[in-house]
Amino acid sequence: GEERGESEGKERMSGIGTGYDLSTTTFSPDGRVFQVEYCAKAVENSGSALGVRCVDGVVLAVEKIVQSRMLVEGSLRRCHVVDAHATVSVAGLSADGRVIVDRARDEAAQYRSSYDTPIPGHVLAERLAAFVHMYSLYWPVRPFGCAVMLAVYGESNVTAATADDAAPQLYVIEPSGAVYRYRAFALGKGKQAGKTELEKLPFESLTCREAVKALAKVIVLNCREDGKDKLWELEMSWVCDESKRKAQMVPRELVTEARELAERAQQEDDDDDGDDDDDNDDEMDDDA
Repeated sequence: GEERGESEGKERMSGIGTGYDLSTTTFSPDGRVFQVEYCAKAVENSGSALGVRCVDGVVLAVEKIVQSRMLVEGSLRRCHVVDAHATVSVAGLSADGRVIVDRARDEAAQYRSSYDTPIPGHVLAERLAAFVHMYSLYWPVRPFGCAVMLAVYGESNVTAATADDAAPQLYVIEPSGAVYRYRAFALGKGKQAGKTELEKLPFESLTCREAVKALAKVIVLNCREDGKDKLWELEMSWVCDESKRKAQMVPRELVTEARELAERAQQEDDDDDGDDDDDNDDEMDDDA
């Protein structure tokens, strides 16, 4: 009886993290590292971040919640340029994200200084993933409470080591240090709804211009259910043929136009829903 009670107690402790979440160097009996899982929760509670690889580049979009009406527009960015051909977006704790952004810039600059060529996308992604993973191995530090998307587009076929290095690339680096390459992905509160809508996009023919409008529409229509009344900004960065394969923030007029089109579509959907409700009420009155 005592052994059974002790076993059940350990299972309850391992299931909720009690006693096993004090350090990243402690595994629970079922092989979980709870502090890393808590970091994933911080990402899930963040504003939505979306990315899509197009035929002519990569576009990143972030829903940035505005904490105060007095905040200056553009403050506390979540999209960052880290090299001439690479840009990063952050979901989760923005302060943690800045550390990863600085590391990405250092890695890109060091590689260019050593080899006189832009750092390939897969090399930068793997180096950032190793850096993030290192913070989950030692007890004096804590893991990063953010995930990042990395968009890379090789400057030209001449400077790229392989044809793949010159192609548009989208990577996601998780708080655990795991890194994945995607055609499109979503992070934050609207992750599931965003992924569902992104899967419908025509990746084989989608251009970055079209992706700007598509991502704005996904965020407005599908990813903001819990925060429709909150102030927010739409941030976008891209690296594409239109920008001459230079990573930069998407021009403000394009972002504004995309957001207005998405909000107009949302208003039309709301109006249609209201008309349907009125029709249903009329039918009920006629039946009565």
